[in-house]
Amino acid sequence: MHGQFFWITTRAAGSVALVAASVSLCVGLLMSGRMIKGRGIDLRVAHEALSLTALVALAIHVVSLLADSFFHPSLLDVTVPFVSGYREPWMSIGIIGGWGLAALGLSYYARGMIGPDRWRRLHRWTAAAWALGLVHSIGEGTDDGRMWFLAMTGAVALPALALLIQRFSGSSQGSLTAR
Repeated sequence: MHGQFFWITTRAAGSVALVAASVSLCVGLLMSGRMIKGRGIDLRVAHEALSLTALVALAIHVVSLLADSFFHPSLLDVTVPFVSGYREPWMSIGIIGGWGLAALGLSYYARGMIGPDRWRRLHRWTAAAWALGLVHSIGEGTDDGRMWFLAMTGAVALPALALLIQRFSGSSQGSLTAR
């Protein structure tokens, strides 16, 4: 039972991190892409809360892995890319994505030192870190072929991907007008 608790915790925390990061990415893209016009709702608080939720879930995901009785990873195995031989390259992709999300997400609190323009250019890389996390969850996860996991992943990843495509294509169609 003890071993299953940490395995279940790892899976749940990873799923929560994926959902929160995906929804946060959508909210961030809606704010930055000017898809919501006018003096509408301010989504910054929701974006920040979702980002912090994703980072906390990610930390729980990693810490609970350390107590997993099947995997038995070291701290280096779960924090340094290419150290662990377990399910490579998926493990390393997740580690790189996790560090990227942490650094880029927390850079918000250092934007005064970084400068707003430099921070915005840096923060755009958050989408790449999110994509690495998505690839990790599909390639590494023990639930990757299960219908509930595929449905959950599609429900949060497809809107984020659509917004990313719209953002990078420069399309101004589909703008939402806030009232």
